[in-house]
This record gives sequence, C-alpha cells and structure tokens, in this order.
Amino acid sequence: MGSCGTWAWQELLVLLSSVWLWVGSAQPTPPGPTHAPGPQLKFRLAGYPRKHNEGRVEVFYNDEWGTICDDDFTLANAHVLCRHLGFVAATGWAHSAKYGKGVGRIWLDNVNCAGGEKSIGDCKHRGWGNSDCSHEEDAGVICKDERIPGFKESNVIETEQSHVEEVRLRSVVSGARRQLPVTEGIVEVRYKDGWAQICDEGWNSQNSRVVCGMMGFPAEKKVNRNFYKLASKSQPKQKRREDVGSKKRLFTERQQLNYRLHSVSCTGTEVHLSMCAFEFYRGNASAACGAGMPAVVSCVPGPLFATGNAHKKKQRQQQQGQPRIRLKGGAKVGEGRVEVLKSSEWGTICDDRWNLLSASVVCRELGFGSAKEALTGARMGQGTGPIHINEVQCLGTEKSLWSCPFKNITQEDCKHTEDAAVRCNIPYMGYENLETWYWDASNVTEMVLSGVKCAGHEMSLSHCQHHGSSLNCRNTGTRFAAGVICSETASDLLLHAPLVQETAYIEDRPLHMLYCAAEENCLSSSARLANWPYGHRRLLRFSSQIHNNGRADFRPKAGRHSWVWHECHRHYHSMDIFTHYDILTPNGTKVAEGHKASFCLEDTECEEDVAKRYECANFGEQGITVGCWDLYRHDIDCQWIDITDVKPGNYILQVVINPNFEVAESDFTNNAMKCNCKYDGHRIWVHSCHIGDALSEEANKRFEQYPGQLNNQIS
Repeated sequence: MGSCGTWAWQELLVLLSSVWLWVGSAQPTPPGPTHAPGPQLKFRLAGYPRKHNEGRVEVFYNDEWGTICDDDFTLANAHVLCRHLGFVAATGWAHSAKYGKGVGRIWLDNVNCAGGEKSIGDCKHRGWGNSDCSHEEDAGVICKDERIPGFKESNVIETEQSHVEEVRLRSVVSGARRQLPVTEGIVEVRYKDGWAQICDEGWNSQNSRVVCGMMGFPAEKKVNRNFYKLASKSQPKQKRREDVGSKKRLFTERQQLNYRLHSVSCTGTEVHLSMCAFEFYRGNASAACGAGMPAVVSCVPGPLFATGNAHKKKQRQQQQGQPRIRLKGGAKVGEGRVEVLKSSEWGTICDDRWNLLSASVVCRELGFGSAKEALTGARMGQGTGPIHINEVQCLGTEKSLWSCPFKNITQEDCKHTEDAAVRCNIPYMGYENLETWYWDASNVTEMVLSGVKCAGHEMSLSHCQHHGSSLNCRNTGTRFAAGVICSETASDLLLHAPLVQETAYIEDRPLHMLYCAAEENCLSSSARLANWPYGHRRLLRFSSQIHNNGRADFRPKAGRHSWVWHECHRHYHSMDIFTHYDILTPNGTKVAEGHKASFCLEDTECEEDVAKRYECANFGEQGITVGCWDLYRHDIDCQWIDITDVKPGNYILQVVINPNFEVAESDFTNNAMKCNCKYDGHRIWVHSCHIGDALSEEANKRFEQYPGQLNNQIS
C-alpha cells in the first residue's frame, strides 16, 4: 500500500512538472478571457490552390472544425494565426474565400488583434460561434516561410494531399437525355485542375448518404453496380453496333480513370466527405483499385426537386398531413429560421447547443440534403410567439427533429435573439445561370416574359404565372424592361397582435370632426351621402404596433423627394397604402374596410442596445430599424375601420401590412393578422388575435368556422 502511494505521488509530480513546462514553452497558449476553449484548440491551413505556408484558416474548437470570417480582418490577426501554425509571422492575408469555401461552423467573426497576443482567443471578437457571415467570407493567411525554433507540431497544417474540397456526381447518361437534378452518377473529387474518382472497395450506404446529403438530397438508395461495370468495360466498337435510337443508350467518357481516394469510411452523419475517414493514393495511382471500380451513388430527391409521376404521387401523399417543422425568413430555398409546430402553434428553437448534426436532421426532414451551416443568434431574423424547445441534441441519424433529445423551455429561458436557423444543401437545378437582369436596358434585344406574378417560393421566373407567348410589350423596345436590385438581407414586418386585442373599442365620432379623414379616404363610401356636418360615423378603433424583426431596415419605396404633402393633416405620405384594415364575414366576404397611409414611418421604441435611426420630425428620414417598432395609437386619424353600415353578427378583423408588396421583405406570410370579433350593434368583442401563419392548419380552420361569442366571457 505504501509503495503504491509513493508511486502515485511520483506520477503526480511528473504530471505537474510537464504541465509547467508546457505552459512555459514556445507553443501558443489557449485563449484567456473569451470563453477559453482549452488545449484542444487547433489550427490548420486548407484550400486549393496554395503553398504549404498559406491557405484558408480552419480552427478546431468544441470538437468541430470551422473557419474565420474576414470581417475587420487585419495583418495583425494573420500574425497571431501564423504563430499558432508555427510560422514566425505573416506576410499577408486573403479575403472572400480566396482558397475556397470551408464547411461547418464559422467560429470567429470581427476578430481584432493587436498583433502581440499569444492566442487568437485573447483578441477581441464576437464570441465563439457568433457570426453573421457565410463561407464566401472565409479568411486566409499567407505566412512567412520560416518556422518558430522548437515549435511543437500540435497544430495541423493541411497539404493538398490530405483534404477534400469539392465533390460532384458525374452522370453517365447521355447529355441530350440528362435531367436535372443529377441524382445518380460516379462520385468525383476535385484534384488540381481536374476531377478524380474514389475506389469503391469497402464503399457502403453510409458513405452514399453523406455524398447525397452534400448534393442536396435527403436519402440514398441502392445502385445497380453491375450496370456501371458493363458500361465502363464497353468498347467503342461495341457502342457503334448499338441501336442509336435507343432512349436508354449510355456512354462512358473515354478517359483513363484517375483514382484519388480509397478506404472511405463514414458514419453517415457527416455533412461533408472531408469529415469522413479515408486514405489517399500516393505517387502513381494508375494501377490503383485493381479489384474495384469508381464509387457510384444514387440519391432520392426531396419533394420539391422530384420529377415524374411516381414522385408527384408520393409528394401528394406526403402533403396530406401538415408538417411539424418549417423554415422562415430565408432569402433562398433551403435556408431560414427553424420553426416547429407544438400544441397547434408555431414557435422557434433556442440556439443553445445547436450544431450541424441537429441542423442536418432538420434539412433532411424537409427534403433537402445535409446542413451547410447551423446558424445561431437569429441570423435569419427573430421569430414571434413561443420558443418551444432548447438544447436539441440530435445524433444525426434521426428521421425527424422530434425524435432528438431536447428540453422544453419557457419564454424566460431564451429570447428570440437566440433563434436557431439553418442553411441546407440543395441540388443544382441549373437555374443559377438562367436569369441576369441589369438596370441598363440598352443591351435588351427582345422581351421574353410579361405579366409575371410570383408567390415567392418559385425557383425560377418560368415557374411563376405569366402571359406565356402572348407578350404585352413585345414591340415597346426597352422602355418597359424590368429590373431588380438584389440583397442578401431584407426587413420583416410583424404586427403585435395582443395590442390590437387590448385596445379595440367603438367610437361614434361627429362628422364635423372627420373632414380631414374624408379627404384622405379613411371612411366608407356611404359617408359621401351623409348629411355633413351633422350626424356621426361609427368607428372601430385600435392601436397597431409594427415590429421589424428582419435583418435590414424597412424603408419606403419612394425617396422623400416624391413624398406627398397633405395640408389637412400637415404631414407627408411616404407610401400611399401601408396597411389594410378589413372586417370580413366568416366566409371571407369583406363588409367594411379602411387603409392607413404611411404618413410617418419612424422608430417609436427599440429593443435594448438598439438605437433609433428614423424620426418624422423636421422632414427626417423615415423607416423602421431592425429591432425597433412603429406605434400607431388608437386615437390618431385613420387608425380605424368605419363600421357604420355593418350589421350585428360574428366577423373576422384582418390587418395586412405592406399589402401591395411595395417594399421587399424576407417573409410576407406573416404580414396578416386576424382576430375573432362579435358585434351586437352597440359593443364589440375582439379576441383570439394572431399572426396569419402562427397556428396550425387545423386551428386556422376552427378559427374561420368560429360560431360567435355568446357572452363577454372569453374561454
């Protein structure tokens, strides 16, 4: 017993001595003040083309490799990173993913080093994993080709021999018969200026699942390897004897196979092939893969990308039940804030422990591939309503997010500034190169579309409603050529529904106080026949508080040089119609209406740490800042619906913001608010107010079939 104790003390002393020596060595130390990640922090250079002392910087933190955003990047940052990698200093740095786009998390953003820090974690930054960048902004460094004397090789310096950047599926179907998306083909990886194949010895369904996920497909299926064996062994003479009219004719490109990878072993949960275990062929690989053939995969497309009658039938079957998960607020297909349906109400997910495994389960469940990015910090805008779940911990094999472990939370545990979002891999459909629009129309030779009306979810203008071959402006030259300005971000307006419910009341307002309102068309048409200035109009009044939860400020479409001055109310109108107010019967028939011109778009109040930017005083700039709201009080003109002619009954109060889509928003489906109301001819009860897409389809049907309220007790 005593000898064991002596041995333990000796071992402890040796351990403490080694720790002291490690701290005092030339090796960079872990970050200090900003969430120190500990000794597991590693760095590597990746990308192509590059030399051994340059490349995209990748950081290993929290058991996951990720990149650094180039926002505010400086040479001082590069000095610190190059020392992490064992080089004495940096000679330059690169922005905009010069060495290719990385995968996984973007660990650091807005890094600001002085240059003398021992660790990148000691520099100022937004916090680990807190970024508003995409991988198109991955930073790279060029280090001086001189090593730090005695530097321990604890960090990883990737060479072009040990990293996979790009992967593709090469279809062997004849080009004339080829359809997009390509769902089956030979797996190839980028090598130098060309493409190389993967030996399929030991290839399994988990490997295929990873490749399909990268290509934008949710699942893989079994492939007929014998077919590809025959195709690869066919000779040109045999091909000439084939029936040239056969619709099933296939071809194999006449090129010598160039194998690059072998012994690929994935678990099936990786989001990129580079995250799997594999080996490279070294030296001359012309005789490689003797007993195998190129790896081939076949993928199952999601409903949005499926073609053919069988797929459409399956799609209709899937759509019979409402999904319990959706993406909102994204600028493109396959990205957005993750929202889940619980207790008939849509809500968001808190981003605590949100990662690529959970994000990939969401993407695949929605019919996309694996996740490109797991976004935190409300990168796709803030949601409304409840935050349903937190700390989602998927393994990556689950069929649905609801099968993953998670915590039920209350609103106090998380805020909507922590809403989780995803960017999913989607298939290449060829639409990216179809449409290019310019403001300068001098090079337009003909009109190809007119009468275009899109819902917003289409993947191409050709999918939208349009006049077809009956063009309206075929011979007008360039005068009516359409143009666009594109942006990666947009505003997102939402009405605060509870405030409408709390402030609604009826006022009988004398006609002699409504001359200005009549001039601005804020009364029903029957008001023109009234005995002015005698009598009154019955008005349903309420306050409306309009929040901007998007990622860009909401600005009027027209500049202030074109705003219209209204002498009666002595204010400017920056938008002719900003909101529609309607009273509808349960079957949707409009019985009363009002509208609100945006005479003053300003920041009435803002969230904590958000500064007001817009105010109407002194002909100031108008708009609503992200994180702020504009309040129209119930006691101002036109903040009402004229219900003088409405008979007693059960109705729906509907408010629609930006009804004519004059200003771009990331999400128009949440611009409408509905309330149940019962009017007995003297009083009105307004309740169950909610944003139009906040409830399940079943709950919305119950809402629209509302039979009316029997008393003033709302159950």
